[in-house]
Amino acid sequence: MLFLLADLDRTLLPNGPQEEAAFARPLLRELAAEPWVRLAYVSGRGRRLVRRAIDGHGLPTPDFVAADVGTAIYRVTPEGWEVDPGWRRKIALEGLGPEGLQALRPLLAGHSFLRLQEEEKQTPVKLSYYTAADAGLDERARTVAAALRAHGHPCAVIASVDECDDIAFIDVLPANATKLHAVRHLLERAGCPLDEAVYAGDSGNDLPVLESEIPAVLVGNAAGAVRSEARRRAAARGNEAAL
Repeated sequence: MLFLLADLDRTLLPNGPQEEAAFARPLLRELAAEPWVRLAYVSGRGRRLVRRAIDGHGLPTPDFVAADVGTAIYRVTPEGWEVDPGWRRKIALEGLGPEGLQALRPLLAGHSFLRLQEEEKQTPVKLSYYTAADAGLDERARTVAAALRAHGHPCAVIASVDECDDIAFIDVLPANATKLHAVRHLLERAGCPLDEAVYAGDSGNDLPVLESEIPAVLVGNAAGAVRSEARRRAAARGNEAAL
């Protein structure tokens, strides 16, 4: 088995400044058609926008989708997209009620560098903001994480940048629900050993996977800051050989 797990935007989708290789998507479709290949898309996009990307760009239908920065996992079948109930139980939040992470908005309301994303991009397990795409991004993410920890909420805070629109994102997630946790869950579910898996990504929300023990490809159009940070983090964890 080969289990290929890949980010979408600017990894598989030609929506960045870099020119797409003409053979890329045809080769992906050819590879995905092989019976020994499993395919998963792991995206910051929500379900609706993932489906739009698949249809609009002629991407092969995957076996799985991890959407909303890994907080939602679906099995894709001819009958439709099935929510993974095991994953939903794993990342269930305690003590926050039905609103989940949305109940934490007042704790961050005083941070002027944050601007809430549209309501359709919010879920009980993903609280998402826009912020400036500048050199202070990582420090702002640490400030958000510290503010939440101070109130007893040790969440994962993920920063990433959309270079095309010159905007950055800060996503607050359950501590056990990053893209890395979602990828590990998918590999475990498929019974796939690490030497039969490979992940591909290019952005800040891919860093948890890129720095991990999971074999990964940092695609060539990744921003320089992401490249250096991925290598630094992987080295710090002793995972240089996996990247």
